[in-house]
Amino acid sequence: MNWKFARKPNSYSPGKILWNRFRSNKPALSGFILLLCFVVASILGYLVTPDQSPQANEQHLELATRKPGFRVKMLRIKNNEKHPDSSLWKKMISGERSGYSEIPISAYRFENLDIVVTEYTGDTVDQSFTSRYSIADVSWAIDHNITPRLDESGNLLAVLMSGETISEPVELIRNRIVEYHVIEKKFLLGTDRFGRDMLSRMILGARVSLSVGLVAVLISLFIGISLGMIAGFFGGRTDQLIMWLISVVWSIPTLLMVIAISLALGKGFWQVFVAIGLTMWVDVARVVRGQVISLREKEYVEATRALGFHPLRIMFKHLLPNVTGPVVVIAAANFASAILMEAGLSFLGIGVQPPIPSWGGMIKDHYGFIIVDKAYLAILPGLAIMLMVLAFMLMGNGLRDATDQAS
Repeated sequence: MNWKFARKPNSYSPGKILWNRFRSNKPALSGFILLLCFVVASILGYLVTPDQSPQANEQHLELATRKPGFRVKMLRIKNNEKHPDSSLWKKMISGERSGYSEIPISAYRFENLDIVVTEYTGDTVDQSFTSRYSIADVSWAIDHNITPRLDESGNLLAVLMSGETISEPVELIRNRIVEYHVIEKKFLLGTDRFGRDMLSRMILGARVSLSVGLVAVLISLFIGISLGMIAGFFGGRTDQLIMWLISVVWSIPTLLMVIAISLALGKGFWQVFVAIGLTMWVDVARVVRGQVISLREKEYVEATRALGFHPLRIMFKHLLPNVTGPVVVIAAANFASAILMEAGLSFLGIGVQPPIPSWGGMIKDHYGFIIVDKAYLAILPGLAIMLMVLAFMLMGNGLRDATDQAS
């Protein structure tokens, strides 16, 4: 006889039950999916950005403030230097210097051993801005001390930077230039005021915002949980001292304290992490303290004391698992607050410094364009900040509702 056993709903783990309740909340699930898209794009980083140069900082001033969908022809000229290959991991994290220089062009033609290009200066073609490049220099990293020339068979002879001598028919080199070195580049979100690709900088800006939020929240959780646990568990003078510290920090406006810490630590990428993290632990400490006070008189806590367990073991092995629900909810809200603080600091010029792409810095660079027909330059990063903060708030509300139902 075959017996079939069905898993009963009440046999699910607490985590499974919490996930099912969270998943049934459509706004919270939408926020989770939106946040997941931001996280995936941030992790992949330079692997999905059109501009893969470090900090997406490839500038073409003649292409400044072009509208979304703008297309232009580019002539790719091989750099006359050795270009070491980087690993996939290094390229994903910090980008890779291109082995080519790109020049926007409107038209081109071949003359003998040169390619003559009309440089892009706008929507109208100005024939006065022309440049001439050797087709050997375009194709290879050549040694400029030895001028390329035609050999006896009519092939172009050139000496590379590596010392290698190469010889190819002129027509073959021209065809390769047309196929691989004259490309059409499209800027899906247009360019900023320095002619940099907006889409690339938006993607890397998401990485900065999520990194600042993650590190700041981790710092705040470490400080807040530790102080809250100690205050709630020991009580007495210890509790009074920690609550006095919490009250002092609580009385200072958060943004003002972040600015003060940032100025004390100096401008920079890592300084923003520390400055924001050191101001966000108060909420965590207050919540953890209140939860521990309500739990420390429970029977299982009294049993651990009777068995002689060390206070640290009682706090972090028996009490901490029971306060993770509220802490996760407040951590999601603090994550959103950290993103807003980072954007505000970058807008004021005391946060992440150029050329590192930051959404707040992008708004600062382009807020003057709001009154002209290029307002999208400031609206796009502002919309990205709004969507990421909204995603975290929806997730936080969903987690709060799920934990409330569980309790």
